[in-house]
Amino acid sequence: MAISQITLWKLISGALGVICLLLMATLGILLKNSYTKQSIQPTFSPGSMTELQEVSDCCSCPEKWIGHQCNCYFISNEIKTWNESFHFCASHNSSLLQLQNRDELHFMNSTQSFYWIGLSYSEEHGAWLWEDGSSLNQDLFLSTETLNPKFCVTYNPSHNILDELCENKNYYICKK
Repeated sequence: MAISQITLWKLISGALGVICLLLMATLGILLKNSYTKQSIQPTFSPGSMTELQEVSDCCSCPEKWIGHQCNCYFISNEIKTWNESFHFCASHNSSLLQLQNRDELHFMNSTQSFYWIGLSYSEEHGAWLWEDGSSLNQDLFLSTETLNPKFCVTYNPSHNILDELCENKNYYICKK
């Protein structure tokens, strides 16, 4: 009887050892996945735009797009006209940037570049509208009164906007 008890305890301890190893392996996998999902804060320098993919809890962004607050952003490192920028974004199932609030692009504060955005003047409505037809929140920018309605709008993440000839070439930001 003593021999069968020893064998039983060996079986139990062996099974517990295997379970422990499986739990440790699972924990290691979970920690690895958790580490890779942490936000990556991109760094930008004028003239050379670094395109990074940031993983967000609520969205999965394509390669070279940045995920932030359930949106995906493409920040160009090449310059195009407003129309070329518009078509590039549309070809990637997105639109030129439509800002929701002043802090939306806080991760870009270090850049001094200006980017085409999806804001234009509607003669029909007599107002500045986003690509989707929604009106501009007047709290976003200090003043749009000085902007020329015949021009396109560029934006700097330091909350500055400028009007420029739409045929000029600038960087651009797409948003999904």
